[in-house]
Amino acid sequence: MPLAGHLPLGSPAGTPSPVTVDSRSLSRDGRRWIPVMGEFHFSRCPAAEWREELLKIKAGGVDLLATYLFWNQHENDRGTYRFDGDLDVRGFVTLCAELDLAVAVRIGPWSHGECRNGGFPDWLEDVDCAPRTDDPAYLALVAPYYRRISHELRGLFHEDGGPIVAVQVENELYDQPEHLATLRRMAEEAGIRAPLWTATGWGAADIPADTLLPLYGGYPEAFWEDAHDGWARDMRRHYFFTPIRDDHAIGADLRSSAPTGTGPDARRYPYATCELGGGMAIAYHRRPLVPAADITSLALTKLGSGSVWQGYYLYHGCSQRVDLKEPNQESHDTGYPNDLPTVTYDFQAPLGEYGQVRPAFHALRRQHLFLHAYGAELARMPLHLPDREPASLDDRSTLRWAVRSAGDQGFLFVNNHQPHETLPDHDGVRFGVTLPSGRTVAVPAQPVRIPSGAHFVWPIGLDLGAGLRLEWAGAEPVTRLEVDGVPLTVLAATDGVPATLALPADVEIQGPARVDTAEGTTLVTVTEPGTSALLTLTGPAGRARVLVLSPEHALRLNRMRVFGQDRLVLSDDVVFADGDRLRLHIASDTPSVALLPAPASLVGSGAGEPVADGVFTRWPLARAPRLPQPVLETVREQAVAAPARTGGSHDRASAPREADWDKAAVFRLTVPASALDGDGEVLLRLRCTGDAARAYLDGRLVADHFWYGPDWEIGLRRFADAVVRHGLEIRVLPRDPAARVYVDASVRPRFDAAVTRAAVESAALVAVPRVSLTAEGEGRV
Repeated sequence: MPLAGHLPLGSPAGTPSPVTVDSRSLSRDGRRWIPVMGEFHFSRCPAAEWREELLKIKAGGVDLLATYLFWNQHENDRGTYRFDGDLDVRGFVTLCAELDLAVAVRIGPWSHGECRNGGFPDWLEDVDCAPRTDDPAYLALVAPYYRRISHELRGLFHEDGGPIVAVQVENELYDQPEHLATLRRMAEEAGIRAPLWTATGWGAADIPADTLLPLYGGYPEAFWEDAHDGWARDMRRHYFFTPIRDDHAIGADLRSSAPTGTGPDARRYPYATCELGGGMAIAYHRRPLVPAADITSLALTKLGSGSVWQGYYLYHGCSQRVDLKEPNQESHDTGYPNDLPTVTYDFQAPLGEYGQVRPAFHALRRQHLFLHAYGAELARMPLHLPDREPASLDDRSTLRWAVRSAGDQGFLFVNNHQPHETLPDHDGVRFGVTLPSGRTVAVPAQPVRIPSGAHFVWPIGLDLGAGLRLEWAGAEPVTRLEVDGVPLTVLAATDGVPATLALPADVEIQGPARVDTAEGTTLVTVTEPGTSALLTLTGPAGRARVLVLSPEHALRLNRMRVFGQDRLVLSDDVVFADGDRLRLHIASDTPSVALLPAPASLVGSGAGEPVADGVFTRWPLARAPRLPQPVLETVREQAVAAPARTGGSHDRASAPREADWDKAAVFRLTVPASALDGDGEVLLRLRCTGDAARAYLDGRLVADHFWYGPDWEIGLRRFADAVVRHGLEIRVLPRDPAARVYVDASVRPRFDAAVTRAAVESAALVAVPRVSLTAEGEGRV
């Protein structure tokens, strides 16, 4: 049984929809809850874009929004506070409340987030105090800042009916437990309230016992490693199922010595995360490339290892502020080991710096649908590892799997993917699982091949509703809902593995599947998963349905309440409910939207005539328009590379200095005014050869890029008027081969070409129009 009542956390008595926590899980409104938390920094995104981006974040399955407050942005000048414009945390949190997003605020005072001085204002260096300690002189500076934060957030705390359910104090503080406890006390004395108080627990952090909930992380790559070839070795551990929560690699370059402690006692706290890598930042010296599968397999492995709080950093990329007296990014000049771009903080996140929707967004959403549907069951299930486990981090031959189970139910997790190093196919695989109830299950009925790259979860003892139960499935649970009073469970076939279901022998099956009987069990094989693979199951107590989608359809699946009821929605594009409208941002080549159950009609600009798509009804939508293209002119072709320099505490390659940009190749882009008609985003997509590039608008730096392979994208909507008036100036520097810089091996030949060339090879404008649809009547189911 989990420990309960030992943590000074949870909602006060009488709070509506109370949040509670024990040593195993969290609950909200009396139901176990696995939060899906996505990090998005309000102060690094124009306020005019907040609402649209929050809707997209929510559409990805995030139900808890995490955000930093950076002290140097809110009190850049001592004693002068700014919470206006893009710094309006109250406005941001209020928007979250309106959109039914819970909020976790990370209030510092030291935050990191690749911010200058970790978010400390420059003036703090001139004060005689010891920061990040209980030095009274330091606390006297923190107290008024906390009071002002409390003032801004008044009435928005959970106990007041607001969205703020969690507060994090400090960040990556390893050896000052008393100070962490002091910060919580000071914040509460200032009026900041939350049922959950947290601190980062990685690096064997010494956190005050039973005072703060430790949160962990894990990344697929690490920009803070040296520029050696190949993978950052310590990242391998995140692709193995293990009860070990800690990661000594995060922020290791900021520690003066390796951890020596044991960290928080895992028996007293649920396994919670706040920094599962949604991607990875680009530093000048190390520029990793992070594919979607590296992100999704890591997230799934953490779930299989026992996580009950999935927190992503970053979930939405953003931009460093350039309106302060000094640059706001982490850099060698401010004593950090790494030089980061002055502006971009895209992070290769599921949603990019300008809201670009990336493959990881769709792939993670599939996991999040599972958590929203089955998280209450999963949260109570501890980790069980097989008898044969991988021997070491270098073991690529042993199949990695684990089970989370309780009673007669469980979920089987498998990961056969890791970055950089291909894992082999595994033939003849059949899993033997003994549940806590004593029941033994062999999954699937016949041995199968687990393909390289596969990572998935299969259910055991899954409740289908109407008194029906799935004994096990060789297919992934995605979501469930009720359609016309009949429970519908949606499964997804695992790529390369036959979709098989095991049901009790007394269940009658109707639908496109092969049905066999063996040893008192009905075995169902769906040979063609997809939108037509709807099975009707009838048992002694009632009727239920199961839809088995293909892996491709599952990546396009959304579940939302729109037009007055819960529906399944399929689209290649990001789609979300906004009041009584269904809205999309169109980026695919052949856009469409399909619904189940479907209304009689969808009305909106560009919506075509509906057609049947299996049990769904699909409406084709108009493609994004072909925009008039920019004019690209070469102003200066010759360029001189910035000389190789090193800096920071680790003597790593330094980014070009301001004076170096005077010797860059220069290009001018003229943007037609008509290209920016409408309200959707317009992406400027640049293909460059070079080491680094910058974009200037009327002499002002607005975007920058350390080349790492993908095209450089700049969202023009936020600059629309000025970019039409002034155009853009693009500066590109070649690279000095003496600078030690890591890029992924797959793009190294193109990077090597930058030794002798600095150029904008092409420039294209790409429209991402917004479509709004309304429904008329109810159609077929």
